[in-house]
Amino acid sequence: MDIREIQNLIKFVAKSGATEVKLEMDDFKITIKTTAEGAETTYVQQVPMAAMPQMPVAAAPAPVAAAPVAVTPVAETPADDTSKYVTVKSPMIGTFYRKPAPDKPMFVEVGSSIGKGDTLCVIEAMKLFNEIESEVSGKIVKILVDDASPVEFDQPLFLVDPS
Repeated sequence: MDIREIQNLIKFVAKSGATEVKLEMDDFKITIKTTAEGAETTYVQQVPMAAMPQMPVAAAPAPVAAAPVAVTPVAETPADDTSKYVTVKSPMIGTFYRKPAPDKPMFVEVGSSIGKGDTLCVIEAMKLFNEIESEVSGKIVKILVDDASPVEFDQPLFLVDPS
């Protein structure tokens, strides 16, 4: 299944009104989840390590468009007053990188001002580097994940002060 077929499947599921669809084939699994309004569509593609064939890298794959970022308000905790902050969460499973290349500067630091559409980090999934863009403007308050760490779907990455 190529990226076009996956995109068409996502569009079909979003139009159908289903909230979650799982598709499992021999070499991959896809889970598509949509919100009730259809505003957010997320997909996760996983290949079991034992079943993944060893393929030589002949050509770089086509770049993937920036993935949408799930943004949800942080739940209030008694110890920390983080209710005024917005949590930026990972839209996929992969490896979190704070900079585009080892010799380049970090995308954002604590205290950085960000705008909608600014790149916050890169998540590498299946040898594709996906730029994660901000859906909110504000200031980075806290970075919750270390550079080059594995991240899960919906895992909090950043706290942003939207004021």
